[in-house]
Amino acid sequence: MQWENYDAALFDLDGVLTPTAEVHMRAWERMFTDFLAAHPSVSPYTEDDYFAHIDGKPRYEGVAALLGSRGIDLPHGSPEDPPTAQTVCGLGNRKNELFTQVLREDGITAYPGSLALLDHLEERGVAMAVVSSSRNAPEVLRAAGIDQRFPVLVDGTVATAQRLPGKPRPDTYAYAAEQLGVPSSRAVVVEDAISGVQAGAAGDFGLVIGVDRGAGEQTLIDGGAEVVVRDLAELIGE
Repeated sequence: MQWENYDAALFDLDGVLTPTAEVHMRAWERMFTDFLAAHPSVSPYTEDDYFAHIDGKPRYEGVAALLGSRGIDLPHGSPEDPPTAQTVCGLGNRKNELFTQVLREDGITAYPGSLALLDHLEERGVAMAVVSSSRNAPEVLRAAGIDQRFPVLVDGTVATAQRLPGKPRPDTYAYAAEQLGVPSSRAVVVEDAISGVQAGAAGDFGLVIGVDRGAGEQTLIDGGAEVVVRDLAELIGE
């Protein structure tokens, strides 16, 4: 990897820098196991439910999809609903509360290869930002002990405040490059999700790198990745 050709690296968080999906999966399991226990006529929550109904979807859409799979009809409610509310939004907010609890109890460790690349880029003076659709990104970065490495964080809260459309649109990545003071054409996008590499391909970025944490190399290439690696340590070069 010839980093001298680029001035910035723009990283997705979940699945790229940290194995956050595991924390999300535990939080979903806790929330739906408790909720479905009060509905003994339907099948209990399983890990397969996460991949079939929840993975990759916005939180409330995931709740609605799983409830629909069980034939359970709840009011949608509003994002301001308390976690105790028997609404789609209430259950989604309960999951978010449990995510924070699991993160605090169990912590999270960044991928070793990702840390090695961050060290390498710091030594080279490459600017770095995190671009995540999650509103939990600040907590995840702090729990992993890497929050101080990134002068720019564009998360779900920033995207809403700035009215930036999310991935697969390139706007959040372009905004991060702008905040770093780097032209998009001199910035590298690093993503593990299909919508993320699509966002990179839709913008005027110098390079789009896919990280194959399970999506599949060809799938990431089809989505717009120009280079695919399995570990970020593969991107360390002179």
